[in-house]
Amino acid sequence: MMNVTQINDIARNLSLLQPAGSEASYRELSDVTLHDLGIDSIVKKIATKASEQEMIKRVLGRMTADRDVAAYRSEVFEDIYRYPALRDRMVELLDKIDFLRDYGSFRTDYDGAASTWDLLHRLEEINEYIQCVEAIHDCLTDVDIKSRGLIRLRDYIDVLYNDNGFGELKKDIAGLKASTENLKSVTLGINLNDRFEAVGIGLISINSKPFTKAKLLSGFYDKITGRDSVNEGNDWNEDYHFQPVQVEDLKAVQLMDKANMYSVLAMQPLLAAGVAGVPSGDSSADVMRYMDRIANHMLSITVKKLRETLAEHVTVSIQYITRLIPEFMYYIRWAEYIDDLVARGMKFSGAVVAGEDHKHEMKAKGIYNLKLASVYTEQHEEIITNDLDFDADHLVYILTGANRGGKTTITQAVGILFVMAQGGIYVPGDGFEFTPVDAIYTHFPADEDKTMDLGRLGEECKRFKEIYKEATEDSLLLLNETFSTTSFEEGYYIACDAVRAILSKGIRTIYNTHMHKLGYDIDELNSDIKSGYKASSLIVEAKEGKRSYKVKVAPPEGMSYAHDIAVKYGVTLEMLMGDE
Repeated sequence: MMNVTQINDIARNLSLLQPAGSEASYRELSDVTLHDLGIDSIVKKIATKASEQEMIKRVLGRMTADRDVAAYRSEVFEDIYRYPALRDRMVELLDKIDFLRDYGSFRTDYDGAASTWDLLHRLEEINEYIQCVEAIHDCLTDVDIKSRGLIRLRDYIDVLYNDNGFGELKKDIAGLKASTENLKSVTLGINLNDRFEAVGIGLISINSKPFTKAKLLSGFYDKITGRDSVNEGNDWNEDYHFQPVQVEDLKAVQLMDKANMYSVLAMQPLLAAGVAGVPSGDSSADVMRYMDRIANHMLSITVKKLRETLAEHVTVSIQYITRLIPEFMYYIRWAEYIDDLVARGMKFSGAVVAGEDHKHEMKAKGIYNLKLASVYTEQHEEIITNDLDFDADHLVYILTGANRGGKTTITQAVGILFVMAQGGIYVPGDGFEFTPVDAIYTHFPADEDKTMDLGRLGEECKRFKEIYKEATEDSLLLLNETFSTTSFEEGYYIACDAVRAILSKGIRTIYNTHMHKLGYDIDELNSDIKSGYKASSLIVEAKEGKRSYKVKVAPPEGMSYAHDIAVKYGVTLEMLMGDE
């Protein structure tokens, strides 16, 4: 049997987000990146509670290139997604445990004012805790879980259930458990000194039966004066009869046996303390207050001892289990959301972490932008999917194509894929094999109010330099129309140097741009790059002048961007001449 310290050591390493003993380092995605990827709008569709939205965004926003963390999370999500009944039951149980933690007496320090209600309420909460642990044990035992995270949690619950005196706790609580419905009387034991003064009082039992009234006067007199009525030892014969004492009764006793008057008067406060039914009259309040002082003192000691005995047994266990609630809810909310989209015809698949020999891997099949999922399904539109790979020969993509042809959509989609895959969640598409990234950096057009001091080009250059300095060869860089706020010649010159620098550092990048010449000059950009990595031209296809939203590796398709702009504003030769 494990001791409490050993059990707590197991509990401290419990996590559904990373393996026990993991030394993974994390980077926080900036608010700008989360906004550029549309994570804010996505999490609002996943959860309705603001607290859960923030929790989901926080998990997604902490990224690590550790492959085992990504695989570990993927395993947990797979288990939770496969068993809808498991997650429904877990939500119910976790809500109950969370309530016990926040509103129960587990965190209350009892003082001298503890009462019978405190004791009973405490026992009732412990009983509910026992039921929750048993139910979680049954949930995780009844299904064929595969993930290391849930198996470790199940093992911890097993330890609580089998090796931590849980059976004894359950048995003891079952024996002690009482409720306000069946509590009818309390039996107190009073120790006396030679002068018949109370020197000690303790709880003998909490009873489901009320005491019954004996023949008042004769019974009282017999108990006080009869030798045969004095018990040998201190065993109680469970006689539920009692004698309520009143002043008139004491006077009657004095008349019947003056020799015993001193004994009766000396014992009057003790007898009054045992009165179950308080008499009317001036002495009633005094009798009640005396009873309360004795009973409350005795019960406060009992409650405090109960708390000390169960503090490590219950409070610590609840602390560790409730710590997992946000992690559980992270996976459960995602599973519910994906279930809903699958029911509408969307495709999702489990991401696969590439082996150690694949340094800059990404093989994406049939992928799409999750932000579009809800909109398209509601409008019954078909989502166009794409295939895209990252490898040494395709480390940097120069993405060009028609205006509003889907360049930003596919750029954003790739970032969302990595965020979801590294969060362990199924990704939108037919397949996704990848090497995790340590961070994602976005360089999208800035708001006008952020460019007042440096100008738009100055702001772009400053931001790019900061991003480039922070990024590593394990990062993902997404550029959207970077260096497009100046003349073509200036922008092109800066962009060429930026691409060469990215290749030299070996950063996976999608550069979405209208500068088609960058795509034409791929061979020149790749020359003299000693890292061994290459850039490729990626285009959004246009078939018969119509946008297909499909991408492919190919040279740019002419000056389609400028033509689209000309058409939009009616300045093509044909349109201008037609206006005459």
